[in-house]
Amino acid sequence: MSTRTSSEDAAPVRDIPPLDETPDELGAYPRLTDDQVATLKVGGMRRSVRAGEVLIREGEPSNDFLVILSGKVAIIDEGDGAGERRILRVHGPGRFLGELGLLEGQVAFFTAEAIEDGEILVVPADRVRALVSHDPVLSDLILRAYLVRRHLLIGLGSGFRIIGSRYSPDTLRLRQFATRNRLPHRWIDVEQDERAEQLLRSLNVAPEDTPVVIWHGDKVLRNPTSAELARIVGLPVPDSVRDAAQAVCDLVVVGAGPAGLAASVYGASDGLNTVTLESFAAGGQASTSSRIENYLGFPAGISGAELAERAVIQAGKFGARILVSAEVTGVGSEDGHHVLRLADGGTVRGRAVVLATGARYRKLAVPGIEVLEGTSVYYAATHQEARMCGTDPVAIVGGGNSAGQATVFLADRVSHVHLLIRGGDLGKSMSRYLVDQIERHPRVTVHRNTEIREVHGEKYLDQIVVENNHTGEQDTLRVHALFVFIGAVPHTGWLADTIALDDHGFVLTGVDAVHAREDGNQWIGDRPSRTLETSSPGLFAAGDVRTGSVKRVASAVGEGAMAVRQIHEYFDRS
Repeated sequence: MSTRTSSEDAAPVRDIPPLDETPDELGAYPRLTDDQVATLKVGGMRRSVRAGEVLIREGEPSNDFLVILSGKVAIIDEGDGAGERRILRVHGPGRFLGELGLLEGQVAFFTAEAIEDGEILVVPADRVRALVSHDPVLSDLILRAYLVRRHLLIGLGSGFRIIGSRYSPDTLRLRQFATRNRLPHRWIDVEQDERAEQLLRSLNVAPEDTPVVIWHGDKVLRNPTSAELARIVGLPVPDSVRDAAQAVCDLVVVGAGPAGLAASVYGASDGLNTVTLESFAAGGQASTSSRIENYLGFPAGISGAELAERAVIQAGKFGARILVSAEVTGVGSEDGHHVLRLADGGTVRGRAVVLATGARYRKLAVPGIEVLEGTSVYYAATHQEARMCGTDPVAIVGGGNSAGQATVFLADRVSHVHLLIRGGDLGKSMSRYLVDQIERHPRVTVHRNTEIREVHGEKYLDQIVVENNHTGEQDTLRVHALFVFIGAVPHTGWLADTIALDDHGFVLTGVDAVHAREDGNQWIGDRPSRTLETSSPGLFAAGDVRTGSVKRVASAVGEGAMAVRQIHEYFDRS
């Protein structure tokens, strides 16, 4: 283990709270039993530490699982370069350090510093991963704690800082990348935050040069690409594994939504050399759901982000490599293998491919709406968007489960929610449990047979004009945010000349793919069909990208698993 004592020029911690141990919160800070500590000692090493010694440093890799045997350790946020550090937590004997980044190979988003002389147990992270895969009690304890700790760190605004204008597309891109990849960070708005000007001046950055990312307290990244940000926090990107990716993989999965993650888990667990290529963030549309209450096995519900995080860890446990900022621009063949071409110029080759690119949100065709996107018009309802709304009234457009989940989530946080649906029956496309919650909620008004005709506002949405599509009667609603959930279009533009698609761009599979015509006379395929195989042998499709798919998380997961089964059949007959 590599540790360093606190640097002499480290800023002093200000406003230090009493150094009592932080109480447990939602299972984030459990205490290990003596038996669990004894289990971890096998393959671990005891080591003395002195007060002031840094055990984990923000911005650097942390490759060891640390258990406090005696003494106390403070968890510290290094701040934003303004010379102020803050103590977030204090832990004592029996507790372990770290959070989700340790399991996913990311750098640390906090500093851990001994505040008393004591002793720690140092266990290599690989050893812990092997232990927890065979000890379900210990595994659940650690995983649950790490998931909650990541959630709490995000809520505290720890980690790196993004400084930029809310009207800048690049600021929005960086914020969305950090949020969708569940990275602890804080956004400092140059228009609204009074600290922004002083902070930029201290960093010798002009306002017009924003957005910038402040990393590790003082390192400035000027408008980094998503790949550059991913690389610095430890997310795997294509060029970081380029040599390994040149070998022919058994399975290449394109897209890391529920279908792609399921294919990754089942493929890797079956012993297939599996690489998953994701253009933005693991989880797909499901990761933007605040709570999924009808997913099998989670009676209290689970957020889409947590479901995705668990799946990423599970896939990694079996050896799957999930690469982000890995945009696929085309597919071809070479020596009997599929060749995926990436936007950065690289390629990944595989014996079989699962297309799980899902679909992209459909935008509302209302004049002037595009200038409000990112500031008050949204296509997801996560905690980030909820914080932007404050308590102002909002409108939601859509009649499916995504709109219903957003309504229930936001209604507990804003003063009022106006839910607009084009038809007259809320239950036509929405699950009954959501309909019941919406109809009972005192801060929700459902506007049936209603469509938006106009939006008004310069920098922020001020009001919308709606129209009853039966009577033609119009009304004006004063809302300061609009959430749009009106379906999606498939992400298949890069496949148009490669495999058979339906008239809407969804991928044809099974019998439909066999009988699809390339032109008026020639069949694309003439072979026994596998239900998820496309018109190109060895290319399979799963989830929302496939024509006729059921737009449910459970269905996507099932198709991802089923695709792997059919890939084994394909290999056996090839």
